[in-house]
Amino acid sequence: MAGFKTVYICSSCEYTSPKWMGKCPKCGSWNTFVEDVQETSASSSAPKRTSVIHSGDSRAQEFSRLESPQYIRSATGLSELDRVLGGGLVSGSAVLISGEPGIGKSTLLLQICDTLGASYKVLYVSGEESSGQLKLRAERLRVSGENLYILTETNIENILSEAKKIKPDVIIADSVQTMYSDAISSSPGSISNVKEVAMAFIGKAKTEGISVILVGHVNKEGGIAGPKVLEHMVDAVLSFEGDKRQSYRIIRANKNRFGSTNEIGVFEMTDIGLRQVENPSEMLLADRPTDVSGNCAVCTMEGTRPIVAEIQALVTPTAFPAPRRTSNGIDYNRTCLILAVLEKRLGLKFSSSDVYLNVIGGLQIDEPASDLGIAMALISSLTDKKIPDTLIAIGEIGLAGECRGVSNIEQRVREAARLGFKEALLPLHNAQSCPDVRGIKIYPVKNIYDILKYLKNDTKKGEF
Repeated sequence: MAGFKTVYICSSCEYTSPKWMGKCPKCGSWNTFVEDVQETSASSSAPKRTSVIHSGDSRAQEFSRLESPQYIRSATGLSELDRVLGGGLVSGSAVLISGEPGIGKSTLLLQICDTLGASYKVLYVSGEESSGQLKLRAERLRVSGENLYILTETNIENILSEAKKIKPDVIIADSVQTMYSDAISSSPGSISNVKEVAMAFIGKAKTEGISVILVGHVNKEGGIAGPKVLEHMVDAVLSFEGDKRQSYRIIRANKNRFGSTNEIGVFEMTDIGLRQVENPSEMLLADRPTDVSGNCAVCTMEGTRPIVAEIQALVTPTAFPAPRRTSNGIDYNRTCLILAVLEKRLGLKFSSSDVYLNVIGGLQIDEPASDLGIAMALISSLTDKKIPDTLIAIGEIGLAGECRGVSNIEQRVREAARLGFKEALLPLHNAQSCPDVRGIKIYPVKNIYDILKYLKNDTKKGEF
């Protein structure tokens, strides 16, 4: 007779321990052990496991005779989501979407059902909401529901049985943490159940060419709940980001086997669902203050799309023995690095001041091309010297204070000119190679000393 025991499993490498440990002895990760329940002996009636990508022929094939598959992409109806996916939803792929509770994952998926239902049969499986709740949301989002089937079920065996009858082209599972398998004795949401359910859906996608979209919960650290191997099993991992108290949302790909991981999609949450923001730069600069110090525009590349963002800096005298350093949307270590360069090379005393940095709109900037704009905003706030509203700064700063060139400079400058900027501070290398762009004047910056020259001569730009 089979019994049960409590074990602890590392969510990163699935190492099993009879007791909880702070650090995993196998992969070295900290605080990754979660409690699970396992059978002490295998049941004779347990189902036989098969490969999730079994195609009926397990023999090895000669590589030169393999044929390239013609993957069919389906438009979701939201071009911003298609951009992140690499052009659309790929037939036979498994996509995992994660995000904070209430961020809009279910709203997004119900909206794309309207477009997909025009050409394909869609099965929407919900383990969190009733059919009545889904109907109310569909009416609010104005979703017609053509070729859309709703199933409120959490048992994976029942779900696959129903899918076999309906024969859908797309399956949406909301969410994978609420579903369980009869072959696993632990509760829904455990590592064993999440892995088993995901393997069942992925096996369905690979063997029958069905596109599967899985919704994943996040833990308190912001990572996807469940085993880390879940992210390795799927074809694409999309992250839904944004502040629930604000209206803007960003989707980015952390993994994509069929496209780039550098693209982002921008949406605005409205009363009737998510609205696409096809021009994020204008949205981010909509309420930009004028004639204020500590404010500078930068241009960052998100995949093939240049986005102009606004960086604000506030430098104030500190009331604490150790001054505060706060950055929102900019890497904290990058902020400290730029502050150290400005103190060492320019002699500016930030060590006696609190420093606050913020990127407007909730955008996360991790590109070195924003260094020059960050430095400009910090110097402007410390000296209370205003930066012209028509100026944009693009460039990377090295530890010696030099300004290094960045890629895609022509695209960045053209985007700035389109938005009405008249002047661009560029590294010397980029300024020499960048073609003339109508309506914008380029000023070369060799090192951070030239920043002070520009701020000093901002009223007579011809002398710079």
